[in-house]
Amino acid sequence: MATKAKAKPKAKKLPYAAKDYVVYPTHGVGQVTNVVKEEIAGFELQLYVINFAAEKMTLRVPVGKAAEAGLRKISSKDKMQTAVGTLKGRARAKRTMWSRRAQEYEAKINSGDPVAIAEVVRDLHRPPDQPDQSYSERQMYEAAMSRLALELALVEKIELEAATAKLATMLIKTAPPPAPETPES
Repeated sequence: MATKAKAKPKAKKLPYAAKDYVVYPTHGVGQVTNVVKEEIAGFELQLYVINFAAEKMTLRVPVGKAAEAGLRKISSKDKMQTAVGTLKGRARAKRTMWSRRAQEYEAKINSGDPVAIAEVVRDLHRPPDQPDQSYSERQMYEAAMSRLALELALVEKIELEAATAKLATMLIKTAPPPAPETPES
């Protein structure tokens, strides 16, 4: 009686490979540089090694936890067009305290969603004829603009400077005064 040879299990195709650009919600756009197996705390883990050039940082994300962590591919052209279209909308000037708004803006930036990030850019943008931003507003605006521009550059296959200029042009063309919102109860 002949025994059948066991077939080797096929290696599961991973959603991301080396050289793929991905978005990690709290860090923005990075590039997968490698997929490695490492032993951590006695467990053999397969990890994505992601380099975030803008932050000068390397992150290792377990393959099994990538989706749970919010790791995603770069946005589609349609999604990015929606995000850029958000810049044309009316800025929302909230009458809540800055600390509260800052938390909301930070949550939107860290969501990794380009539309939410575009909302932050739109709401914090100040045309030259308006009063200056505070240091923390400017920092938050620049962080959101940087993340949005980097993803736009990759989606449209253009230089980062060109993407930043495109976003800035959209903001200048469509900068109506902020619409006041009613104060929260």
